[in-house]
Amino acid sequence: MYIIAGLGNPGRKYAHTRHNAGYEAIDRLADQHGIRIETEKFKALTGTGVINGQKVLLLKPLTYMNASGESVRAACDFYKINPEEEFLVLYDDISLPPGQLRVRAKGSAGGHNGIKSLIAHLGTQNFARVKIGVGEKPQGYDLADYVLSHFPEEEWATMTDAFSRAAEAAAMLLTEDVQTVMNQFNAHL
Repeated sequence: MYIIAGLGNPGRKYAHTRHNAGYEAIDRLADQHGIRIETEKFKALTGTGVINGQKVLLLKPLTYMNASGESVRAACDFYKINPEEEFLVLYDDISLPPGQLRVRAKGSAGGHNGIKSLIAHLGTQNFARVKIGVGEKPQGYDLADYVLSHFPEEEWATMTDAFSRAAEAAAMLLTEDVQTVMNQFNAHL
């Protein structure tokens, strides 16, 4: 079994914000594969199903971004998942232009508090990830205000396409090696 987490913040207030790119992508993945994310378990909204022949648990932590690791750790412990082999995460990245994806096999938190929490709770930074570009913070903006802001209307079409492509990358990571997925989705960097 694989656990695929989409990072974000719960509640209507945060819907469609830059920091909720992971939630948006996990929702697209669920839609593409007929999985309903509606069971509350592990301090998260979860849904189980099969993607590309692999049993999966889709997970949207309800702990808020900075404590995402609590939820993921609880799910990994319950299912006896090795996060280095059977876990991947989808999340926002301000160092990438809006809509650009970057697939990685592992890496540091890069200043992202959700990833810092995952690394702290999982005890490793060696887990697959799909980063979704949300654009760099404009000069003079507070970082928290920026990532909690909504996308301008002119960026929304680009972002909805990115969420769908991130979902496709996540599905592909279940059956292909990371390098193959990187070659396909990181090609236009």
